Amino acid sequence: MRRLLVALTATALTLAGTGVAAHAAPAPGGPGVGDSYFPDYGNSGYDVSHYDVRLRYTPATDLLTGTTTILATAEQDLSRFNLDFVLDVSSVLVNNRPATFARQGDHELVVTPARPVSDGGAMTIVVRYSGVPSTKVAAGFTAWIRTPDGAMAIGEPEIAWWWYPSNDHPTDKATFDVSISVPDGVEAISNGVMPRPPVRETLGYTRWSWRSLKPQAAYLTFMTVGQYDVTTDTTASGRPVYNAYSRLMTQELREAAQASVERTAEITDWETTLFGPYPFEARGGVVAPPDTLCCALENQTRPNYSTRFFTRGSNTSVVVHENAHQWFGDSVSVADWRHIWLNEGFATYAEWLWSERNDEGTAQEIFDYLYATSPPDAPIWTTAPADPGVAQLFGDAVYDRGAMTLHQLRLAVGDDDFFEILRAWAAEHRYGNATTEQFTGLAEKISGEDLGALFEAWLSTPSKPVVATTLARTAPAAPKSWAQISRTHSLLHQH
Repeated sequence: MRRLLVALTATALTLAGTGVAAHAAPAPGGPGVGDSYFPDYGNSGYDVSHYDVRLRYTPATDLLTGTTTILATAEQDLSRFNLDFVLDVSSVLVNNRPATFARQGDHELVVTPARPVSDGGAMTIVVRYSGVPSTKVAAGFTAWIRTPDGAMAIGEPEIAWWWYPSNDHPTDKATFDVSISVPDGVEAISNGVMPRPPVRETLGYTRWSWRSLKPQAAYLTFMTVGQYDVTTDTTASGRPVYNAYSRLMTQELREAAQASVERTAEITDWETTLFGPYPFEARGGVVAPPDTLCCALENQTRPNYSTRFFTRGSNTSVVVHENAHQWFGDSVSVADWRHIWLNEGFATYAEWLWSERNDEGTAQEIFDYLYATSPPDAPIWTTAPADPGVAQLFGDAVYDRGAMTLHQLRLAVGDDDFFEILRAWAAEHRYGNATTEQFTGLAEKISGEDLGALFEAWLSTPSKPVVATTLARTAPAAPKSWAQISRTHSLLHQH
């Protein structure tokens, strides 16, 4: 025995002399991905591939109970990890063993598995929970929206915390199964396709099931519950279309909303001619009850709209905007929230192109009017779109100056290269994440031009760029489409 110990000691000393290090002990994952604007959003140490969210919701009491199963892979040797979540947790299992859990901060659930998970190891995480979402405050507010007949889980850049545990940052996308049991006579709507019709359960409840087949960011996953008329159709290419309209709307609002949202298939078919193939398995839209939702959000496959967009009649501008996001924002998502102009500037420019298509004002006419009527001290000029800051995340510079940047790019490189850039951007980063630097690099690669000065002036400099113009001293007349575009944006900025 003594000889064996001596030999082992000698071997250990020899290995130490060769520089072979002992295997590092498992370590905690981080409580955030380090986003420059929201550093504690999302979590590091693992990657989610799928969420199975199974819920029961009672509108009368706002009580939500659920079990979410998360399939993930460890990206390091994990001793513990975080989930973003605010409801009351009753139990957590990790790989079929009870895990301990604790609260940290206002939206972190810290989970310690019974056994560490090795780098590359699979994790099946099962979280059981309940609570009244409208009473939960995080980041200084409650994102959950109660309505007279139900609720809506819709928000940007955060909403998942109030209804399912997640790794809540756009850089960790996953596929989803969402099933929601609600009282009979109430509808429950989410993303993607319906793999099965609603199923009657016991005690007067019906279960609605939805499936998202393509990678999807947590904030783009929504739940809308209430009394809705749901219409179904297919596109010319056979893709399913699901639209839903609150029964609480007046007939006038309902007709204006339908005259807009029912054109979704037509509008997205047109957008494919500009941006490339539609990236997802379904299309559609949801119109919320009056005086509930403030704005609109580009939830993947199915944007949700406030009735405010339709109080003056039909509004295709907002439908164009939110569905352009299916390419720019949903399929190609930001790698960091400071790059949000890549979402909103592109969707805004789609509105300008729709105006051009319908002879209601060319993109050049809209640019000229906006440039001429925006004084040098307006927020559109004093904020740099490439780094607007949290306070201006949904400001004029991100939307309108972002679109103006794209128009200047179009003028600089010509239509052929410009639309090739847009299609290549959507194709190369499909279902992924990207940055401003990657976009500007792609634009220079395709065009073969040095565009540094253009992007520096329009994206990074907080002042009004100088343009070569033949405009008269007086401001040009507003294009025909401007009233609708302007009103649409006044509502969109209310995120």
